Amino acid sequence: MTLGIASQQLDLFDPVSRFCAETLAANSVYAFLHDHRDRLFPDSLFADLFAQVGRRSVPPSVVATVMVLQRLEGLSDREAVDRFAFDVRWRYAAGAGGWDGASRAGFAHTVLVDMRERLRRSANPDRIFEVALAAAREAGLLGRRRVLDSTPLYDAVATMDTITLIRSAVRGLLTAAGRDLAIDLRAVLTSGDDYVNTAKPVVDWDDKTAREALIDSRARDGYALLAALDGSKKLPEAVTEAMRLLATVLGQDLETGDDGVLRIARKVAADRVISTVDPQARHGHKTSHRGFDGYKGHIAVDPDSEIITATEVTAGNTGDAGPAADLIVDLTTPANDQDTPAADAAVYGDSAYGAGEVLECLHTAGIDAKTKVQPPVAPRGKFTKDRFTIDLAAGTVTCPNQATIAIRPITGHDRHAGKADFGRACTDCPLRTQCTESKTGRHITISRWETHLTAARTRQTDPAWRADYRATRPKVERKIAHLMRRRHGGRRARMRGLHRIAADFKLLAAATNLARLATLNLTGSSHPSPTPA
Repeated sequence: MTLGIASQQLDLFDPVSRFCAETLAANSVYAFLHDHRDRLFPDSLFADLFAQVGRRSVPPSVVATVMVLQRLEGLSDREAVDRFAFDVRWRYAAGAGGWDGASRAGFAHTVLVDMRERLRRSANPDRIFEVALAAAREAGLLGRRRVLDSTPLYDAVATMDTITLIRSAVRGLLTAAGRDLAIDLRAVLTSGDDYVNTAKPVVDWDDKTAREALIDSRARDGYALLAALDGSKKLPEAVTEAMRLLATVLGQDLETGDDGVLRIARKVAADRVISTVDPQARHGHKTSHRGFDGYKGHIAVDPDSEIITATEVTAGNTGDAGPAADLIVDLTTPANDQDTPAADAAVYGDSAYGAGEVLECLHTAGIDAKTKVQPPVAPRGKFTKDRFTIDLAAGTVTCPNQATIAIRPITGHDRHAGKADFGRACTDCPLRTQCTESKTGRHITISRWETHLTAARTRQTDPAWRADYRATRPKVERKIAHLMRRRHGGRRARMRGLHRIAADFKLLAAATNLARLATLNLTGSSHPSPTPA
């Protein structure tokens, strides 16, 4: 398929264009896209996605405009192409005009599917987001402050229980094996299950013995398949992936009892696969009382213009601090070919971003850390860690009773660098009841980032720091509300798999940014014209 080119000959007397030009608000996103579509999404921007010979595609500038409006309004592919066919505002934004003459009446919804896949496989899959960000940068809207936050993205599949996971993983391996290999593999199955039907086997689910026998038999089928394939060479990649998924499913939920029967373990694996349909989805917790299944969407926002500057999507069980460095690459990367990043950069975030590794990253880059750090806590009102004097230079810790203990180094730990044990000093201490109830005395753990954590806790006691934080950080909450206001494609993912969901989330951010540019009324000639990155 070759690149389609949108017509540049606009009919000044077209009733659709004339009606929309007269009635749409100046800061409407439809008017903004109509005025700047050719510069934002020229057909040449997508030339690398198409072949040199073949039939003409729908002009990519039209498709990109429909994709942006689709994400803004939370529509399915079929709903989006229907809206383009019958809504004059969409036709005006896409430059399609009315239905007379040579104007395009519509196109198949599979065009949107095809465009997303072409973008995903390309060298620059995020070009629509980058174009919107370049327009904001050219308009002078991006400063050197960023606010970080995350939000749950619910997966688009059903969370499976253990027996469904095992049967689905076995069925997936038999399917991937192909006809000839599957015949050999089925010979090692002993449960009597053909693994063709997706429904659960019929048993008395109120009978504990029947349930355990069902789990044990299907699990042994799974192990038998893995044993049959163990050591096989030159297996297809699909079979290898199916084996890996089956091994993961079997290993995460089961344990062998004293009687040799495989049973469901009374625990939840830290990185538990929750569905064989979307193996990258995970159990997540936004708070200790609020769980979800799926992914996390992370964003960085310029608090002054409320433009989203970066997005990331991770599995639901990933901490917020993990992708923080990727969200602020534009601050840590030298600007304008300079040797060092521009000054006056600041990053805001709640206590999830107050981790030591984030503070160290910001300190190394010379960025002002406005991320909140949790104060030290202790059970039942005991002395907290900040009541102890930690002298890293001398390598000592002094307790409230003025006992000084040397810090013992800890090696091989990801987060702990040392520890001070006050065991003997606590024996006759008059403050023991206010400090610890441990029989071995009080212990103080020294973090690898103790200096940064201590400095951050000191900074956030400043009234000016707190006032700035309270005035700035909540702006990201409003932006997340803008992203999540449509359930379909907002809070609920529209597709499966980390990479596809990440691309869709970035497209949503691009559409939200373009709507923000329109709200700021950048359609006038006094503003710089946005151009592709």
